[in-house]
Amino acid sequence: MKDMLDQLEARRQIARKGGGDARIAAQHKRGKLTARERIDLLLDSGSFEEFDMFVQHRCTDFGMEKQKVPGDGVVTGWGTVNGRTVFVYAKDFTVFGGSLSETHAQKIMKIQDMALKMRAPIVGLIDSGGARIQEGVASLGGFAEVFKRNVQASGVIPQISVIMGPCAGGDVYSPAMTDFIFMVRDTSYMFVTGPDVVKTVTNETVTAEELGGAKVHTTKSSIADAAFDNDVEALLQVRRLIDYLPANNQAGSPRLPSFDVPDRVDMSLDTLIPDNATKPYDIRELILKTVDEGNFFEIQEAFARNIITGFGRIEGRTIGFVANQPMVLAGVLDSDASRKAARFVRFCNAFHIPIVTFVDVPGFLPGTAQEYGGLIKHGAKLLFAYSQCTVPLVTIITRKAYGGAYDVMASKHIGADVNYAWPTAQIAVMGAKGAVEIIFRGGDAETIAAQTKAYEDRFMSPFVAAERGYIDEVIMPHSTRRRVARALAMLRTKQTETPWRKHDNIPL
Repeated sequence: MKDMLDQLEARRQIARKGGGDARIAAQHKRGKLTARERIDLLLDSGSFEEFDMFVQHRCTDFGMEKQKVPGDGVVTGWGTVNGRTVFVYAKDFTVFGGSLSETHAQKIMKIQDMALKMRAPIVGLIDSGGARIQEGVASLGGFAEVFKRNVQASGVIPQISVIMGPCAGGDVYSPAMTDFIFMVRDTSYMFVTGPDVVKTVTNETVTAEELGGAKVHTTKSSIADAAFDNDVEALLQVRRLIDYLPANNQAGSPRLPSFDVPDRVDMSLDTLIPDNATKPYDIRELILKTVDEGNFFEIQEAFARNIITGFGRIEGRTIGFVANQPMVLAGVLDSDASRKAARFVRFCNAFHIPIVTFVDVPGFLPGTAQEYGGLIKHGAKLLFAYSQCTVPLVTIITRKAYGGAYDVMASKHIGADVNYAWPTAQIAVMGAKGAVEIIFRGGDAETIAAQTKAYEDRFMSPFVAAERGYIDEVIMPHSTRRRVARALAMLRTKQTETPWRKHDNIPL
């Protein structure tokens, strides 16, 4: 018996070494952790239960039968994050460059199937050279099987991808279909075709970082939701995100103990809005003073900064926040902001996370670049996302809510449950000066000035909307947290019925 136990331990030691000490040292030299080190950081200490440690590939072409490593380039299993079950797979770059083979894919598929059956989140740690060329179509088939499971799990369990090295070719599409993607600066990149192929086909000379680095995907393409300086910070932030997420689409928002009272008032909010209507202010201050203990996890902070999305808590329960940011482009809605917010709203609705929306929007961004870029369709995505929400929706208009952007930003008309406005709110078709110049076309300056004042008095206030029931109440800014907390508590039992459909046809 002892011999068998010793043999088992010896085989385990070999498997844990992955590609061997030299390749582990090379991984560390690049500033990267190994697959197992990453899993140990992500999961609670001692909680990891590994599956398929001894699986090996079955390829016999190109001398591959002589190159076999237990685990075949991916470590899979499950553990806990702050006591909650999470499934995980981590590609091991020290074994065949983390490339995907048929058996490698089967290991990932098994863990995906288990995560879906157990209704628990799944995290993929990607560090891979793509498909294993020696296996040809078998590798491509493995990718497709993984993709299919990503789609099946979408909206059922949270799926998180962390890009911690190269991610090329087929490897990029699985993360693209997950809910959140995080990257590591300087050591991770994503692209469908690498710099060499780009050079051959288009004659463009570009580095891997310029083509698909963390800066590109967090600021330009919006592929990644955030980027961090190193593996350790990325994994700790993923743990933090998981704390905000429900285990599945039926579990409801998780609740953590809170030391912040729900009826807290903050008198500084009474002076947040400048007297000058054209002067910006930071809407993030309002969010931080509304959530429990000022704790806010922002999503896509570096992209479309004219709108803010992220998770906070009120009375310990996870809440999604969407807010126009007057500090950037006056908080205007453009194509990028609309897509960013629409995806976030759809995630919250899929996982029954209530949404609080802070509105200060002067309209949609005009111009040929926006129109040619499909602003109509992108703006419709946000409108569609809010309109199909069945989760509790609370909206607070702080200042401007002009034109169609007023409708789109979770207005009462498209399904918001509780709509408040601050006394500083301006709800109108457009700004007073522009409206008067259209209504009284050709008038002299004195007439325009007088009519502008009359228009402001009549329409540029929250009370016209309140008179029609479009605003439930005009509230004091300092009481925002208390009013939001009470509204969310009242809406906790919200139930809605929607017509049967196979699926919607959102304007993609």
